[in-house]
Amino acid sequence: MRIATWNVNSLRSRIDRVEALLQRHDIDVLALQETKAREDQLPLMGLQSLGYEVAAAGYNQWNGVALISRVGLENVQVGFPRMPEYGDPLTAEARAIGAVCGGVRIWSLYVPNGRKVDDPHYAYKLEWLRQLRAAAGEWLDEETALVGDWNIAPLDEDVFDITAFKHSTHVTAPEREAFQAFLDDGYVDVVREHTPGTDGYTYWDYYRQRFERNRGMRIDFVLGSASLEKRVTGAFIDRDARDPAQGEGKPSDHAPVVVDLG
Repeated sequence: MRIATWNVNSLRSRIDRVEALLQRHDIDVLALQETKAREDQLPLMGLQSLGYEVAAAGYNQWNGVALISRVGLENVQVGFPRMPEYGDPLTAEARAIGAVCGGVRIWSLYVPNGRKVDDPHYAYKLEWLRQLRAAAGEWLDEETALVGDWNIAPLDEDVFDITAFKHSTHVTAPEREAFQAFLDDGYVDVVREHTPGTDGYTYWDYYRQRFERNRGMRIDFVLGSASLEKRVTGAFIDRDARDPAQGEGKPSDHAPVVVDLG
């Protein structure tokens, strides 16, 4: 089985690229983040004609997550237990959707950005991760994949210039500790060994030709339970999907992460 995750930065704007990705790599399950639309606004006919089912959560033009599967969508769950809310009034955001696909529990996750270290969104991010960890501990005995845009660069090598981020989110100690906690609990970053160093970048800002200069970040991950990790036979990052010279229209600022299971 081949699974993938991609922060698509608007599914309506990039549906052609999504359909092309599914066919180019013969993907069985694709987790999407930042779909940026309600489910009734999503262009699903092409995906369905290709044999895929879709489960999506989206409430407005912000956030949004989805799972696209041709190996089943069972036990679909929007949000995880005790998932924090945000805003005034407090509202559950469309940041997590899970389902069992081909026997694997897959969660498409869009971790809050955090904005600035003194912003309420930063505290929200840390609490969101804390509650996700508590929920994810219950899934460790199953074949589970926590996939998506984590908005964290766990290691210094995961950013093009760590000194440029010394006052920024994504690399602060509390964020990195929150990410490491999942690994300490038993989840495994199943992609890193297959995509070392700068080959592991998954995000390049549109600003100042960051992609062309390879000034990127590794912030999209597939964390697998021990039983899932044993099935991993390979992984890669499809940089062509981020390349403005490939395909039509503006690409997402993220690249898809693809994992093969034996």
